[in-house]
Amino acid sequence: MEILLSLSIALLGGLMLSRLAKLLQLPAVTAYLVTGILVGPYLLGKFGVDGLGFTSLANVESYSIVCDVALGFIAFSIGNEFRLSQLKKIGKQAMAIGILQAIITTLLVDAALIGLHFAMPDKLPLPAAITLGAIAAATAPAATLMVVKQYKAKGPVTDILLPVVALDDAVGLIVFAISFGIANALSVGAVSVVSVAVEPLLEVVLSLGLGFVMGLAFTLCERFFHSRSKRLSVSIGFVLLTIALSMLKFKIGSVHISFSSLLTCMMLGTVFCNVCDFSEELMDRVDRWTAPIFVLFFVLSGAELKLSVFTDLMIVLIGVVYILSRSIGKYVGAYSSAKLTKCDKNIVKYLGITLLPQAGVALGMAMKAQALPAGGGLVESITLFAVLIYELIGPLLTKIALTKAGDINPEGKTSARHEHAKKKKELTQ
Repeated sequence: MEILLSLSIALLGGLMLSRLAKLLQLPAVTAYLVTGILVGPYLLGKFGVDGLGFTSLANVESYSIVCDVALGFIAFSIGNEFRLSQLKKIGKQAMAIGILQAIITTLLVDAALIGLHFAMPDKLPLPAAITLGAIAAATAPAATLMVVKQYKAKGPVTDILLPVVALDDAVGLIVFAISFGIANALSVGAVSVVSVAVEPLLEVVLSLGLGFVMGLAFTLCERFFHSRSKRLSVSIGFVLLTIALSMLKFKIGSVHISFSSLLTCMMLGTVFCNVCDFSEELMDRVDRWTAPIFVLFFVLSGAELKLSVFTDLMIVLIGVVYILSRSIGKYVGAYSSAKLTKCDKNIVKYLGITLLPQAGVALGMAMKAQALPAGGGLVESITLFAVLIYELIGPLLTKIALTKAGDINPEGKTSARHEHAKKKKELTQ
């Protein structure tokens, strides 16, 4: 009973608060995250009543399956944006921007934090500064996708944004593995070529390979079903199966083999949308089915945010430097690479702002960085601080940037209830 009560409060609370967010012209994602904070262990959950909010961070983490499923479907939706017809137009530009902005951001954050390390070596170890620079490359696809869907954003910036965010994760994984290997070497005095060079490349290649195979199997299986409901069920089943398979981890000799669920599900969506001739209709139906899961995902993400990071002034100081340098890096990186590849002027001007949100991938990197002998715990705290700030203001900035670019039409928003009433009136006339 407590589980259902907690989830229902989270879902309904998020939806109700999104009405207030609409009045304040804020994205619904922000409302869901704030709801998570309100029903989380620092506020409502502090009363300790099971079922009435989330009583502890361990309680929130017990619902991790919801977050895993939501991220899988989010990645699947982003993969649907990689249509060959579109990639022929923007593929080279998206790849160049995706790689360059991630590297520029990492270098800029590294420079800022290494400078801070020399100013206060006892507070910020050099390995921690280098690791944080790599984590800065990651962008959260979830918040970006939700803003795009909520406001039905469409235009040059949106067209290139989702492929860039997808590429960002692949580049981020490789950059993090290299930086983390260097940081480890500085801490323990030895570097593993396997962990720095081989494992991250294997993770990217194997994830894309698994997604490709699952995409072909998915498309083949869909042909045996003709009703919309059964095709929807098969779609959901294959995404869940792909998420499960991407969680596999094993070891071959000294090499650790693992998969990225985001990259795997992105490739699943990419293969499906390019091979299946009715993929657009199915994706529309899947989006409707996953809507409540996405709400729960963001509410749970809000509940996981650790407000305790604000109590340590040193973490706040380092966090502010990290946030400012990463924000500048993302904007300058996107601006310069978009200009270099001769993109539309709106892409040059506004794309960098839409790349600010940061969450799941960065937190995953931070969890791995806990193993760092020098400053592992500090890396996690700084990342948590940054995620808290970025998740609350990132969606709003994305909305503003897409509106300024003309990809969001303020006049184009309609109410489903009003549309239904209009159609009913037309039929009775």
